[in-house]
Amino acid sequence: MLALLRIWVDRMAARIFSLFAWFSVFLLFIILAGLVFKSLPIMRSYGFADLLFSADWKPLQKQFGFLPFMVSTVYVTVTALAFALPACTLASLYLVEYARPRFTNAVLPIIDLLAGIPSVIYGIWGILVIVPFVRNHIAPVFHADTTGYSILAGGLVLAVMVFPLMINLLVEVLRTVPRELREASLSLGTTRWETSLFVVLRKALPGIFAAVILAFSRAFGETIAVLMVVGNVVKIPHGVFDSGYPIPALIANNYGEMLSIPSYDSALMFAALILLVIIILFNLLSAFILKSLHVHRYSV
Repeated sequence: MLALLRIWVDRMAARIFSLFAWFSVFLLFIILAGLVFKSLPIMRSYGFADLLFSADWKPLQKQFGFLPFMVSTVYVTVTALAFALPACTLASLYLVEYARPRFTNAVLPIIDLLAGIPSVIYGIWGILVIVPFVRNHIAPVFHADTTGYSILAGGLVLAVMVFPLMINLLVEVLRTVPRELREASLSLGTTRWETSLFVVLRKALPGIFAAVILAFSRAFGETIAVLMVVGNVVKIPHGVFDSGYPIPALIANNYGEMLSIPSYDSALMFAALILLVIIILFNLLSAFILKSLHVHRYSV
């Protein structure tokens, strides 16, 4: 009797755990369905192409063009990764290939502390340091006229914010490279730098690509820090010294005060839907690449 009770309790526990696991999956679809439902009015009133490719944003005149926000989001994110990827790759190579294990184990937790800093702190730091630096030191070199609140300032702040995630991902990816490949390369007379560059990085390239995608999706949705330094001007930026207005900043700045305008409410939900769909696609692509890398590693 006691054995049957234990079996029944074990099966019930497994079903409860399974229920919570499936709920976490369904939660994504619930959020997605909610955004689609709230976005239907704006999608029915305007063509999908008009919403995505129009640059006219005049809500009071019922003109909703998301192109400036989409371009600004891409500009800020690409600028951030242009700074973050080389720095994080070189730092990860040092931690994996050159540094002593004791040093690596001591540094990685410190890097993780950067991930715990609230984004508003990064925004304040950007206003106090990055914006004046861009205005007074970088812009004059390129003969650019800017207030400092620009795509470049947002990209620099965002680059620092993605450092912890990207470094941790790249360290794990580089550790998947078999040590035998390093030893074989060194035995042929190559230097450690040549081995790191032409063997380790080349072997880990798919994983590095996946790490970049994950960092890109992480950076894509940042709000407060970028909002504080990017300028928030509704126009299509033509350079890194121009002000921008990313999609997360649009939602954060306007949600709440404009909900009395039904079409405006639906437009903001449509912006959130665009952001969510893009992030889901990037994460799925990254997961597929990492899975392929893992399978290939153990099939060798």
